[in-house]
Amino acid sequence: MDKEAESGVGAPGFGLIVIGDEVLNGLRTDAHLPFFKQLLAARGHCLAWHWLLPDDPEVLTGHLRISLGLGVPVFVCGGIGATPDDHTRACAAAAAGLDLVRHPGARALIEGRFGATAYPHRILMADLPAGCDLIPNSYNQIPGFSLRQHWFLPGFPQMAWPMAQWVLGHYQDRAEPLREAALEVLGVPESELIPLMLALGSRFPGVKPYSLPHIGADPHILLGLRGRCDLGPAMAALRAGLAAAGMDCREQPPG
Repeated sequence: MDKEAESGVGAPGFGLIVIGDEVLNGLRTDAHLPFFKQLLAARGHCLAWHWLLPDDPEVLTGHLRISLGLGVPVFVCGGIGATPDDHTRACAAAAAGLDLVRHPGARALIEGRFGATAYPHRILMADLPAGCDLIPNSYNQIPGFSLRQHWFLPGFPQMAWPMAQWVLGHYQDRAEPLREAALEVLGVPESELIPLMLALGSRFPGVKPYSLPHIGADPHILLGLRGRCDLGPAMAALRAGLAAAGMDCREQPPG
């Protein structure tokens, strides 16, 4: 079972969409994924999924239509500039069924930053989905925008990361920290752990069991529990279940 997909126990998981051909073709490395995982975890939230998409209007519109329909919070990084390969603003509007209009607040910020040189190209960054809200950009004053729990940020980490921190500061209170505990199970196939995992999930609804096989010189299965509550009772039940089934286990090494 995939650990990341099951990491949002008791709280909504966030999505992350990173946009850019330069990331897909290897000219740049996606630095957003590790940053957002750490940023969200520090506030008791989690990253539930991550998409890496090209600068392709059809692909972007289709995927944004899906994510907007999920009803979950999503950060979107990249493609909100003014060059011909920046499609995110228009695709977000199309995916939401909205017009792309010149936002007066964004226009004022861009004109204030660049004066007459805002025209004819930079001002295009003020063309945003109708009714969206602005996200302040302390780096160069060119704002991002928010729409239906989606926060659209620049691709540059120097801009996007402080903007994401601002969003989380205004989004909601910190969640209860996500707790995790695990044992290393020895000498059994993963399939034999399924009944115990199902029983634990049913008995402790606030806890999600997971398994992660390790192969190689030290084969074992990491069998663990994740939740935003005291994991002690569930871990005691896990140990008892392993003992009753005659399965050997050992403590997970620190770190």
